[in-house]
Parts: sequence; structure tokens; C-alpha cells
Amino acid sequence: MTITPIAGIIGGLGLFLYGMVQMGNGLQKAAGDKLRGILKALTSKTWMGVLVGALVTAIIQSSAATTVMSVSFVNAGLMTLTQAIGVIMGANIGTTMTAQLIAFRLSDFALPAIGLGAIIFLFSKRRVYKYFGQIILGFGILFLGMMVMTEAMKPLSTNPSLLRLVAILANRPLLGVLAGIVMTVVIQSSSATIGVLMAAASQGLITFEAALPILFGDNIGTCVTAILAGIGANLSAKRTALAHVLFNVFGTILGLALLPLFSKFVIWLTPFGGVSRLLANAHTSFNILNTLVWLPMAGLLARVVVALYPGEEVIIEHGPKYIDKRMLRTPSAAIQLSVKELVRMARIAQEMVNDSSRALLSDSPESLVKTLHGHEEIVDDLQNEIILYLSTLMAQGSLTQRQSTQVAAMLHVVNDIERVGDHAMNICNFASYRADERIEFSDEAKRELLDLFQRVDAIMSDAVNALETNDPALAQDVWEKEKVIDDIEAGLRDNHFKRLNEGTCMPASAVIYIEVLDNLERLADHAVNLADAVVENTVSQKE
Repeated sequence: MTITPIAGIIGGLGLFLYGMVQMGNGLQKAAGDKLRGILKALTSKTWMGVLVGALVTAIIQSSAATTVMSVSFVNAGLMTLTQAIGVIMGANIGTTMTAQLIAFRLSDFALPAIGLGAIIFLFSKRRVYKYFGQIILGFGILFLGMMVMTEAMKPLSTNPSLLRLVAILANRPLLGVLAGIVMTVVIQSSSATIGVLMAAASQGLITFEAALPILFGDNIGTCVTAILAGIGANLSAKRTALAHVLFNVFGTILGLALLPLFSKFVIWLTPFGGVSRLLANAHTSFNILNTLVWLPMAGLLARVVVALYPGEEVIIEHGPKYIDKRMLRTPSAAIQLSVKELVRMARIAQEMVNDSSRALLSDSPESLVKTLHGHEEIVDDLQNEIILYLSTLMAQGSLTQRQSTQVAAMLHVVNDIERVGDHAMNICNFASYRADERIEFSDEAKRELLDLFQRVDAIMSDAVNALETNDPALAQDVWEKEKVIDDIEAGLRDNHFKRLNEGTCMPASAVIYIEVLDNLERLADHAVNLADAVVENTVSQKE
């Protein structure tokens, strides 16, 4: 085997993957953020999840991305395990659109598409035209990659060693499944693996019957992305990743058991189009049939997953829990519910600060970082919902002067709580950077940071409790503790500069240390703002 075919296959695969990414990015940008909203909103029924999952995946050209979104929604409590299973089924169907596109043999249009797409992308002023150009450019590069791979495989059609390997795979379907799994895990794209398979089959390197088990294995291999997304996520997200694996494993077992029958079915389904169309139809029909088998039993699959991955999951609810639009006509009740929602939001933000401290002082913060990103989304959503609720309450014009003052203070409080979450995310980012760059803190610096984190947690607890109980005495404690934190923070800066001058601290760690001190000091300031709101409310009640 010469180096030319190897270089051609690798280069062609690279072009294929790059083209697929560009085409998918263009489609996703053209659709905007609506795809994520559609996926979140239209999955109340399992069959709806299948349709939405197929649609979203066909648009963004990545079943892995759709599955990862499902895992993140389950992790955030936006979607149940059964709903996510429906989306996963649909994602498996949607990803077969790439193979269907390839089977049209549009290679003659590859170079014109690259030229046209590049011109539109580079010279268009409007974003929508740029996205359209990116789609065409990606389309052209994808087919150019297929063309390069197909040409590179021509000399291999008479290679005795390769022909013997194909003969072994034809007689041992399990080896074919394993080959498909390995290929997809390495390439990280089932569509690309199918593309390689179609290029090989078009050159007579592998028969349709021998290619089917490899195709089944591709579906299992693509689960690795969901598995990686589930690492460090909550129990429900891990179960979602496991459901993806089981769905494809069960489908593969069924496909192997009915392999001769399935092969005849696809041949009957494909009266013309050659081996590429056969493989494309096999890919689509396999996933559709697997979905039809499991769709009525999605609940059973969910129970199997729970049995295999037992445990109790505590999920922080996404969206408001207490505020109720029906109470807007009763301002006193609406304000009480808003306070409860604010307290809930504040406790989530406080937990984010605690998680950020653990992440910063950990050598492997990945799982905490994922949790923090999920909680940040919850806090941001709550901010929007509470502001909308309080603004609607004020707009009614039925509030007393005291109530108006209280609501105005609460609008400031909700922003302060959101900023607490932002500072926690700042520290989280420093934690990721420290771990990635393997930056070490001295033992003394770790002790100092841990002590300051604990003090900030204490002042946050007092502020939230004061907000919950409307206790001015607790608010007074917040002010006193904030003064102490200011003094300690100034002293820690001086200590760290001394360590830096003495050479016991590296400059890279000094930057992170000082930035974290700054974020902790600002967290204490936001706690004081919460306390001020409590005192202002107490004064307004007396007046």
C-alpha cells in the first residue's frame, strides 16, 4: 500500500468533516437560537420529541450536538428522561440526512459550490447572506472530500490484504460492528464514518452486506459524545447518556438477528441508485425501524435505565417555583411570593459561590464547572422571570407607596443576586484556567482563600436569611462582617505581594489569586446591597 491512498483518505476525510461543520454552522446560525427553544418547548410527548430531535439534527447536521443539548436539559430539569429518549431517537434519524445527501452524487458541483459559497460568504454585507454562503461553501467542501476519498481508494480495490480483511468482516458481523464503533469513536462523527464506508463501497472495496454491521456499529460509536457530556453531570443526565447507548445497542442486536431480512428489505426499498444509495437507505431505515420498535416502549427503556443506574436525584427546578401570575391582582400576596422566589434564587447563587470555591482549589474541576454552568442558566432565567413579574405588578398601578418602594428595592435585589452568580462564574473560569495550565497555589495561599470563601459564605447566608425573614438585626451583622472582609482582603493582597517578591509564588498564580480576591470582595458588597434592601423595607413599613 502506497502513501498516496492513505494521504488521500486522511485529507479527504478532513475536508469532509470541515465541510460538514461549516454547513452545519451556517444552517444553525441561519436558524438562530430558535432551535434550542424549539427543542426545549416541543418535547412534552415522546413522539413529539422524535420529530423535534430529527428536525433539529437535520438542520445542525450533528446528532451529537442534539444529544448533548438533551443531556443538558435533563441536567437542568427542563426535560424528563422519557422525553429525552424521544429526542435521542429523533436525533438518530436526523443524522442520516447527511448520508442521503451524499448518495445523490453531487460531486460535479463541489468546486462550483466552493467558489460560489466563498464569494457570497466573503463579500456579502448582510449576515443572513453570509450564513447562506457558508452553507454552500460547506456543501462544496463536503463533496470535495468525498471525491478525494473515493479517488484515493481506487488503487486499493485490488489490494489482496485489504480484500482478505473485507472477506473476514463479511463472514464475522460482530467484527464489523466493532470496526464501526472504533471508527466513529476515533472520527467523532457517524456521518463521516458512513461517508468513508460509502466511498469504499463505491470502489468495490466492501460489499453492501459486509458494510451493514459496520453501519450498525457507527450508531453505537456516536454515543461516546453523550457519554462524555454525562460525565460530571447529575444522575438524570447520566441516565440519558446510558439510554442513548442502550437504544443503539438494542437496535444493533435486532439488526444483526434480522440481518438477511433487513438486507433484502433495503434492496427492495432501493430499486436504483447503486451501493451508495443502498447504504444511505440502510442508515435511514435502520434508525426509523429501531425508533418504531422502541417508541411505544420509551417508558420501559427509561425504567431499564433507572434500574441499571439506580439512585435518587435532586434536581433544582428550572424556572420560577413560587411567583404566580394569578396573584398579581393581590399585590401583598404577589410581593410575598416574589420574596420567596428571590430567596430561592439567592440560595442557588450562593451554592454557585461554594461550588466555585471547590472548583478553584481542586485539580479536577470539570464536574463542578458543568454544574456551575447549569446553575448559571437557572439564575439568569429566574432574573428575567422575576423582573417581568415585578414590572407587571408595578405597571398595574394598584400598589401603595410602601409597596412601590418595596418592589423597587426587590428589582435592585434581583440584579444583585444575578451578579453574585456572575462572580461565581468568574471564579469558575479561573478554576478552569488554573487546571488547564497546571498553575499551583502555595499552601498558604490556599488556606487564605479557603478562609475568605468561608467568610463570604457566612455573610451571604446572613444576607439571604435577612431577606427571607425581613430581619434588620441580621442585616446589621452583614454590614459588620463586610468591614472585616474588606480589612482581611487588603491584608491578603499585601501578603501575596510579599510572597511574589520572595519568589515563593509564581506570577501566573498571583494574577488568579488577586482576581479571585477582587471577586470575593465584590460578592461581599452585593451581600451588603441585599442587607440595605431589608433595612429600607423595614423603614418604609414604619413610615
